[in-house]
Amino acid sequence: MIETVDTIEDRARTAGTDTAARQRWMAVLACAAPEDIALLWKTVVAPSAPAVDYLRPAETGMVMTRGRAGGTGDRFNLGEMTVTRCSVRLGDGSVGHAYVAGRSKRHAEMAAVLDALLQSPGSRARIQRGVIDPLAARQAARREEQRRKAAGTRVEFFTLVRGDD
Repeated sequence: MIETVDTIEDRARTAGTDTAARQRWMAVLACAAPEDIALLWKTVVAPSAPAVDYLRPAETGMVMTRGRAGGTGDRFNLGEMTVTRCSVRLGDGSVGHAYVAGRSKRHAEMAAVLDALLQSPGSRARIQRGVIDPLAARQAARREEQRRKAAGTRVEFFTLVRGDD
């Protein structure tokens, strides 16, 4: 049977996982620095680490990235990007997946296990509070710092009108 997006979302809803919430935590995990995840992993996940079965061990490959001319126009191949992916199943049957930019297999493994833990109602609140929220706060702080640095170099251009000719 070929699964469609609708059946996957239906299964996620019956498992108690909101699609938007899962998209959020997957984005946070994918964009997080591996060192940041590892630090939180030691304190939040490691003390009660679950048994993990690797459905797809972490592997690195290339994907073609695409762009749009002018942001909305015709699509074109922008270039290739290195990506590492991993899929795991926990002892309770929860399945987690991760795709991360770069070659960090450990990053992909940790993100996949955290995805599975976040789908499990018993550990969702603990992982959300102990891992996802701090990672999201760090990412927001980095974005704000970059915005502040960029704003410091902003130049305002204006034109003076001379006469009514």
